[in-house]
Amino acid sequence: MKKWRSYRSKTSQQNKNSSIANDEVALLAERLEFFIPKLMEIMRPGQWLLYIFLWSLFLTVIDRHDMATWSQFLIKFMSRVIQNTLTVIPSLYLIDYLRPLFKHASILRVSIYVFLLFTIGSAIPITLVMLVMINIGWLDYNPQAFVLNILFNSMITGSFTLVFLLYFIRRHRELNALKLSFEHKLTAQNDLIKARLAPHFFFNTLNTLTSLIESNPSRAAALLQHVSALFRASFSGTREISFEEEVALCEHYLAIESSRLADKLAVSWQLPDEDVMYDMVITVLTLQGVLEKVLFSVVEMTTETIIIDIAVTWQQHRVTITVTAQLPSKTLMISHNLRQHVDFYVQAERLKIHFGQSADIQSTVTSQQIITIIDYPLQDVGL
Repeated sequence: MKKWRSYRSKTSQQNKNSSIANDEVALLAERLEFFIPKLMEIMRPGQWLLYIFLWSLFLTVIDRHDMATWSQFLIKFMSRVIQNTLTVIPSLYLIDYLRPLFKHASILRVSIYVFLLFTIGSAIPITLVMLVMINIGWLDYNPQAFVLNILFNSMITGSFTLVFLLYFIRRHRELNALKLSFEHKLTAQNDLIKARLAPHFFFNTLNTLTSLIESNPSRAAALLQHVSALFRASFSGTREISFEEEVALCEHYLAIESSRLADKLAVSWQLPDEDVMYDMVITVLTLQGVLEKVLFSVVEMTTETIIIDIAVTWQQHRVTITVTAQLPSKTLMISHNLRQHVDFYVQAERLKIHFGQSADIQSTVTSQQIITIIDYPLQDVGL
């Protein structure tokens, strides 16, 4: 049997690495928590060793002017490999280990620490390697040359460290700009959703409440609770919620509209188990927005009862929500006009921002029904 973990558990601070949504903004935020990436995750130790090997060979070839024999070349080359390995690998592991502390420091301070770490970290192995070579007899001891060699190699290491730090800072700023563009786009999309939700729905609901306050106060009070829950979600700024919560918002919305549409609306749900729905996520008011357009474009235009079927599946790491609305048989509905009214561009764009470009909302209009499919990728970590 599948062992489920809750959506909130998966997305909590303690389980950030278990995110089940391909949320680009969240991925950017994770990368922006520290301007230096996780260096030992960029490449494996074997790949770092290969680069160190090639870099050492390059430096040895450049510095071959004082080497008369192949044995001197090989000794110089092996000493550089050992020096660079003892400098780079421990420093990379140490930087990744100190990331939690570095996150709370400024970029300038972290850069100074990293620069000193690599510079001092290079001086120590260079000194040790040179002392070993002197003891073996592969290098003549000259105090001035000994010190100059240590300083020169430390300066080379420090210079390359500065180059990479400048590159990481530049990438960090580019990612910041990209994150801000995502934030602005999300804000604009959310503003559009709020503007769309408010006008006709708000005034229709007020009219319904006005008629119920005197005739049926208890029903009016229940309707107000539905209105409060729906508008709170609309203006809370929440971007991603569990599918269970989205279904609850849709039920609030349908309860409000049922008070006004009377017997013209019948909704059938085909949902996964509650545990599955609690693990699923979706952008807030996406399904509600689809239902609202269907009601506005079809149910309000006829006196017949419209049956809406909502089927939800989550398979192969993709969520598919199919909303099928039967068209009235007696009321004339022009397919061309319906296609224009059931445009879900705003909802689809919000979905793509959160779940990637493969997410989409497509609507098909036939002579008998409107079929709207919400489809987006969602990693199922419970599998």
